[in-house]
Amino acid sequence: MREVEVMASKDHEKAVCVLDASTYVGFWVVKKLLLKGYMVHAALQNSGDEVVMKKIVELEKTEERLTAFTVDVLDYHSVLEALKGCCAMFCCLDIADGYDEKDVDYEVRGAINVVEACAQTDTIEKIVFSSSLTAAIWRENICSQKDVDERTWSDQEFCREKKLWYALAKTLSEKAAWALAMDRMLNMVSVNAGLVLGPGVVQLNPRVTMAYLQGTAQMYENGVLAFVDVNFLADVHIRAFEDKSTTGRYLCFNQIVNTEEEAVKLAESLSPLISLPPRYKFQEGEVEECAERLRNNKLNKLVEGTAACC
Repeated sequence: MREVEVMASKDHEKAVCVLDASTYVGFWVVKKLLLKGYMVHAALQNSGDEVVMKKIVELEKTEERLTAFTVDVLDYHSVLEALKGCCAMFCCLDIADGYDEKDVDYEVRGAINVVEACAQTDTIEKIVFSSSLTAAIWRENICSQKDVDERTWSDQEFCREKKLWYALAKTLSEKAAWALAMDRMLNMVSVNAGLVLGPGVVQLNPRVTMAYLQGTAQMYENGVLAFVDVNFLADVHIRAFEDKSTTGRYLCFNQIVNTEEEAVKLAESLSPLISLPPRYKFQEGEVEECAERLRNNKLNKLVEGTAACC
């Protein structure tokens, strides 16, 4: 088992920033950081989920290690204000109202502003950029590719042609963040999550969930439909920060959906966002499996290595 160097507990005395803390994933990262003893700057966009924003505001009243900031990712100076004194940025951008063509440019510009603000903040040690598996799985003839891993990128022209706006936004925003981070010599890792599931996801994150699921049938048939539990995902974000050896991208998922039974269970867990035909029942018997193409060996080493040293 490899040894990992984890940041000392004294780093918990430093503040970390989560932007956008009003997203489903961002809120869970905030909760996990607080449980681990971090001081947290929760940066909230006015366009964020109202229910989550209210939870953050209420939590701030009782949690002295939490400070809420109102930011606009297109307002560079508001991001700088939230970053003051922080040693890490957890960038969790999502558009609560869902994704259309016009939203692609908005998310890309937001990602660039966040990374540039980090470059202008002397205390920032690492950026953990929350991205998506959809930034790796969409291309022509993906079925001919044996392995889809951290080296794989979605084809932006294919995404435009098929109107996969969520996938396009995640692909271009992550690429822009990486280009700027390398140019500014910033320490950054990305966590490319599968479909995020967890408590209240249907109520709290419906449009983002549906945006991810655009093209579900093709994902399933090509062996690249996968999901991740938000609790595990938040832990991975924090591990990616604490482990000094982390670098590059990490594909993050708990399970690949590659049988009809698994697909039905997933649809049922997302009801009423996804509805099965009336009286549909999985027919037991011979099980046809789709070939699995996703590989997350790199993530497994991070999770196993961190667990071994704790």
